[in-house]
Amino acid sequence: MSSGKTYDVAVVGAGAFGAWTALLLARRGRSVVLLEAYGPGHSRSSSGDESRIIRMGYGADEIYTRWSARSLTLWKELFKARANEALFQRTGVLWLAEAGSQELRATGEVLARCGVEFSEPDRAQLIRSFPQINFEGIGSAIYEPQSGVLLARRAVRAAVEEALGRGVAYRTAEVMVPGRSGPMSLIKTSGGDAVGAGEFVFACGPWLGKMFPDLLGDRIFPTRQEVFYMGVPAGNEQFSPPWLPTFLFKTDESYGVPNLESRGLKVALDRHGARVDPDTQSRIVTPEEVDRIRKYVAYRFPALREAPIVETRVCQYENTSSGDFLIDRHPELRNVWFVGGGSGHGFKHGPAVGEYLAGQLLDGLPPEERFALKSKERVQRRTVF
Repeated sequence: MSSGKTYDVAVVGAGAFGAWTALLLARRGRSVVLLEAYGPGHSRSSSGDESRIIRMGYGADEIYTRWSARSLTLWKELFKARANEALFQRTGVLWLAEAGSQELRATGEVLARCGVEFSEPDRAQLIRSFPQINFEGIGSAIYEPQSGVLLARRAVRAAVEEALGRGVAYRTAEVMVPGRSGPMSLIKTSGGDAVGAGEFVFACGPWLGKMFPDLLGDRIFPTRQEVFYMGVPAGNEQFSPPWLPTFLFKTDESYGVPNLESRGLKVALDRHGARVDPDTQSRIVTPEEVDRIRKYVAYRFPALREAPIVETRVCQYENTSSGDFLIDRHPELRNVWFVGGGSGHGFKHGPAVGEYLAGQLLDGLPPEERFALKSKERVQRRTVF
């Protein structure tokens, strides 16, 4: 059954990428419908959970530094317009690595070139400023005072609500796997409806491989990722901002967020887990995963050695082979676009991704080759962190 209206653009997926794409296309006068199977910021999405880090540092990958800076500006503007500026928490972001880290050196060079405020505290300064952290093996650091945390699922909902206010139509619907040839004129839902549009944007994260199995099934790698919230000691503010910033241990492949909204210290290991199905994977952490994170927290935060785990999340990354985004046309369905491959670092970039795709669709701007489908391999060789 057709809805009767044909839109300029149909966007499938209401995560950070899809919501911002719909919003920015609507701001430019296009009629847009946004479809989402489970709801904005839902618990199975890569844009769910309570928080996401927004940081400028990306080693030598300057494009992501510039996109982060642009995105932070647009996130702040959105939150101000929605009268909820607390959806960005300026905690500062602290990068930590071994002495002489080449990646931190490259990060500092790019931050300086892009005009991003930062400092490079030495080991003695780190120990004085953050006595709650064990800095064993750490010899270099970068601190970004203007960076911090986006309150993720609520930030996505704010973007969707703003899009609706701009005239975007929203539908909770499961989109079926599309056909494989010719220009697409409509998409069908599991409820039997059909939605027509001139252009179709599939921004459905870890579901991209399921929607386009022949083309993306072996180019998008959804992996299981566990997140833990550690209960902080009663009456102790050492693990809350401003006493503790958001942190990334490059040496350990770990990251964390301080105790925001009294939820506990969020900590996770930034290592790719097992490949999973985003619809059906277990969202329960295993005893082995609990044991691993307890040992790590006890090592880096000795005061939390006996801390209870007050909350856990199991989500997923949707990795490309390199960690670069996938933003490109379908090679055969020329009015179909892929927007995904967030690879664990994409959430913050939602506004910049939406601007980039709008530029591709409406202005014919030249594409960035590193986002092209042809650059996505079938074997993971991660280069973007």
